[in-house]
Amino acid sequence: MANNERTFIAVKPKGVQYGLVGDIIKPFEQKGFHLVAMKLVQASKGHLKQHYIGPKDRPFFPGLVKDINSGPIVAVVWEGLNVVKTGWVMLEETNPVDSKAGTIRGDFCIQVGMNIIRSSDSVKSTEKEISLWFKPEELMD
Repeated sequence: MANNERTFIAVKPKGVQYGLVGDIIKPFEQKGFHLVAMKLVQASKGHLKQHYIGPKDRPFFPGLVKDINSGPIVAVVWEGLNVVKTGWVMLEETNPVDSKAGTIRGDFCIQVGMNIIRSSDSVKSTEKEISLWFKPEELMD
């Protein structure tokens, strides 16, 4: 039974700067998810404010936008069975201190403010996020 659920992940500037893009993508490939789209982009502050509209009133919001605007990100779309939930399990907790070894954040992150990856948290948010970062013709079937 095919499941075309998709998820969006972004390797944040620190992950790109530290050369971790391949290490972050590899587990998704090894799990058997299908790569649908990928690109290196320098997002504007306005674009990031649209993406992170949920926490816009939180005290950490300005620092979050500044951090992600500090360099290029790698935007990626994956497809597969339960890819949103599985992707969250593979990334682990937002706070790396709470993440287990063998997960992306557990292996490659040391503090919340320096988090190297972002992932959609639901199928609904995935649709919005993918449309913010990719044109329909950039998505492969």
